[in-house]
Amino acid sequence: MDRQSRELIARAFEDPSLRTDHDVRAAVEGAIAALDRGEARVAEKVEGGAWIVNEWVKQAILLYFPMREMRVIELSPFEWRDKIPIKGGLEAAGVRLVPHAIARYGSFLERGVVMMPSYVNIGARVGGDTMVDTWATVGSCAQIGRDVHLSGGVGIGGVLEPVQASPVIVEDGAFIGSRAIIVEGVIVETEAVIGAGVVLTASTPIIDVTGSEPIIVKGMVPARSVVIPGTTQKRFPAGEYGVPCALIIGKRKESTDRKTSLNAALRQHQVPV
Repeated sequence: MDRQSRELIARAFEDPSLRTDHDVRAAVEGAIAALDRGEARVAEKVEGGAWIVNEWVKQAILLYFPMREMRVIELSPFEWRDKIPIKGGLEAAGVRLVPHAIARYGSFLERGVVMMPSYVNIGARVGGDTMVDTWATVGSCAQIGRDVHLSGGVGIGGVLEPVQASPVIVEDGAFIGSRAIIVEGVIVETEAVIGAGVVLTASTPIIDVTGSEPIIVKGMVPARSVVIPGTTQKRFPAGEYGVPCALIIGKRKESTDRKTSLNAALRQHQVPV
């Protein structure tokens, strides 16, 4: 998107009186089309490894919803009623969607993505050769890397507002175990292994217990970490109770064969998937 269109979207987001303007509508439609083609993205990694949020893209998504009218989408005997179309052009894109998988228009699936019956929302991006397994969901604006496996029932949360908030990011080669939940802009770095049932929020303590003293981080799983659910004690007025946390219990070995490395990590640490 050119700079003029981005600035027009930003102005319309701040000034509702501009939102019916023809040029604004064209800029918003163009932004969503660019998202759908993979030419724009909500967040991207820059030099040095940091992730930045393209706020104008989120603004365009939020402006797009009220601009759209509700309509019925029929694929007999199924029927939907929504404002956002279903993503098309799957054969040309080189992706596989198994019935009843749905990717919404404005999401981007790189070549080689496989979606079992699952869901990818507008603004999300899924990297090449990633598996989105049965009943997994990828929320609005989430950024999923290449060669990732989102196991059955995984919940990747959406983050649309505030526009400056970072979305959930799962980097290349990560493995997310069954029924794991990752929300509130948590970053799972390259080739990390998240065990079944792990819940990660912005405030969840992620505790590295591999050394003589615990090391606590929040909002980020370090690269190649092997993570399982855990509890930590917290004192309340009524007493001391165990609250959920995540435990880093080891590291996935660096290897040119990531699948071998993954299998070894799962066996070595007895990680439920």
